[in-house]
Parts: sequence; structure tokens; C-alpha cells
Amino acid sequence: MATQPYSSAVTSHCFRLRPGQDLKKELLYYCQLHHLHAACVLSSVGSLTKAHIRLSGGKDVVEFQGPFEIISLNGTLGTEGIHLHISVSNFEGSVIGGHLMDGCEIFTTAEIVLLENQDLVFGREEDGHTGYKELIVKPR
Repeated sequence: MATQPYSSAVTSHCFRLRPGQDLKKELLYYCQLHHLHAACVLSSVGSLTKAHIRLSGGKDVVEFQGPFEIISLNGTLGTEGIHLHISVSNFEGSVIGGHLMDGCEIFTTAEIVLLENQDLVFGREEDGHTGYKELIVKPR
């Protein structure tokens, strides 16, 4: 059964990250700096020198050496935490993906568009079924 649905007015935030920046840390910093309490990734394109990913079902972070093209980046962001998945491809076109972790370093650029849900707050609470802190949506 799904949780209670909410709707909200939205504002877009468009920005670019530069070489050497950490993708996850910069996204979290942007949310904190601009007080984004409930956002999602609308669009992302760019490249990484290396990718730190927690693979599906895994407990450990795996480091992959690039360069990589960012194929997709999606998930939820807020001042209380973020949950993002990333897919990247190498020069042969092979794709890997999983949970975005700290250490994904921008190679040339990362062009980011976030949608802020102005009337909501995304929280995280421990879920006894999954063992993870899962999304809780609340009105602002």
C-alpha cells in the first residue's frame, strides 16, 4: 500500500558543477544552502572521473575508475538527507549503476536541474521492514 500522496507547487533550480567537485556532497550542500526541504532530480548530464557506487543488495561501496558519462541520476533530496541512484557508462558503452555515494568526482561538468516541492518536507525515518531510513513526505 502506498503512503498518502501530496501535491505541491514547484520551482526549478538549474546549475552546473565543475571539474573536481564531489557530485553527492555538492547536491546536499546546494539543498542546505538554498533550504530545499523536498526536491527531486529532473535532469542531469555530465561526466565523472571515478564513481563510488553501492550496488544493489550490497553493503560495501565500490570504486570504479572512469572517465564515465552520466546516463541517469534520479532520486529525492532534502535538508534531512538524500537518496539518489546513478547510472554511468564507460568508453565501451558498458553501464553500471546503483546508489550514489560520496567520492563521485566530476570530470568535465555536471549540468543539474532540480525541482523543489515548495509545500512539502522530505524526511527520513527508519523502516522496520527494510532496515533503512526511508522517505517520509510531510506538508510544510
